[in-house]
Amino acid sequence: YVLVIAGYAILLPPRWGAAIAVLATGLYVADTLWGGSTGMDVAFLVQVLLFNLVFAIVASLGNRLRRADVEQVTLEYELRRVRLEADEILQNIRSGVITVDAEGRLAFINPTAERLLGIDGDRLLGRPILDKLQVQSRDLGTAIVAGIKQGRKVSRGEGMVRANGRVFPIGLSTTTFQPEDRETPSVTAIFTDISELKQLQELHARAERLEAVAALSASLAHEIRNPLASIRSSCEQLARGKHASEDDQVLAGLIVRESDRLSRLLSEFLDFARVRATRHEQLDLVTVAKAAVRMVEAHPECGERADVMVEGDSVMLEGDEDLLHRAVFNLTLNAVQAAPDRGRVKVEVSAVPVDQVPHGVAFHSGAVALRVTDNGPGIPADIRARVFDPFFTTKVGGTGLGLPIVHRAIEAHRGFVFVDSNGSGTRFTVLLPCSQPALAGAA
Repeated sequence: YVLVIAGYAILLPPRWGAAIAVLATGLYVADTLWGGSTGMDVAFLVQVLLFNLVFAIVASLGNRLRRADVEQVTLEYELRRVRLEADEILQNIRSGVITVDAEGRLAFINPTAERLLGIDGDRLLGRPILDKLQVQSRDLGTAIVAGIKQGRKVSRGEGMVRANGRVFPIGLSTTTFQPEDRETPSVTAIFTDISELKQLQELHARAERLEAVAALSASLAHEIRNPLASIRSSCEQLARGKHASEDDQVLAGLIVRESDRLSRLLSEFLDFARVRATRHEQLDLVTVAKAAVRMVEAHPECGERADVMVEGDSVMLEGDEDLLHRAVFNLTLNAVQAAPDRGRVKVEVSAVPVDQVPHGVAFHSGAVALRVTDNGPGIPADIRARVFDPFFTTKVGGTGLGLPIVHRAIEAHRGFVFVDSNGSGTRFTVLLPCSQPALAGAA
């Protein structure tokens, strides 16, 4: 009877276990009384009490075991779910994650880290990795070695990576984990390609420099323009005087021509200083690009020099049509001037998917890209960083304000201008948000 009660108390829920205990007790009482055995003496009552005590103890333990089993199953399920979620996150985040154990062996690497470092994680998993890391990124390798040997952590560090034929900066952080059975820790490093972020920082710094130069240009232009106009007017009057000789008239004509040239230069300075978005309206960037290309094709420096084409479907955005027209015109004219005889210039307009927007650019309304590409000789590396500097030019008679005006026009739309160049051509990429904030003072 005891074994039956204990067994069912473990196997069955408490309610059914209690029913089995009552039934077993009843059978025991009936067997005792009807079987002619001793009556209900103290030993009999103790035996019955023992049955119920065994049931209570075993049922309580069985209930706890069942609860513990349910909790264990729940914990195992939650653990599997968390592991799956963590694995999904590590596989898809835009940061590289790599773990190196205390012996310098590769313990974990996610696909982003494989791509950034240019290594095959499956082949190197469980093998020594420190020498390979020192080759791909000395800064990353040094940070991991410092974590293993000294337990030192890195927070918000920076380094360089040389992989896949390119050199780019990374931001990195490391953390250590000390197993109980080992004296040296394993190290996990998280690193991100910050080349786009560095580029954006340079663009913001460039915009600040251009703003300062624009203010200075406007001030100087206003200060010079009035005296220049007086000089020109005085020379014209002297040349028309009755006592003016032929040489005086020639010299006066030279002064007038040079004054006009300086006046045109001052006008460009003022145009550069006055680049402001005065109104925002819905417009089709493809239509703007086609209008700018028509003006370039009518420009004396274009003619039959290059074949200019516009590609792209209708792409709508908010912007100042005059500013955007000037920007596209200057970029296209520069491309035509850089292209060889009978060269090709392509102007492309397209919407930009969210996943292709550079890291660190927040265009909540979506983005539009305009790319102007030529097949010229490219921009030499030693001057590539200066092409947006005001008054820097390699053209005879140029003012060096074309590209700075482009930059200020795009920056006025909260956009960005990127340049890529090699021996087979140059591409300027303009990235613009689809919508603009309300202008100050707008109704």
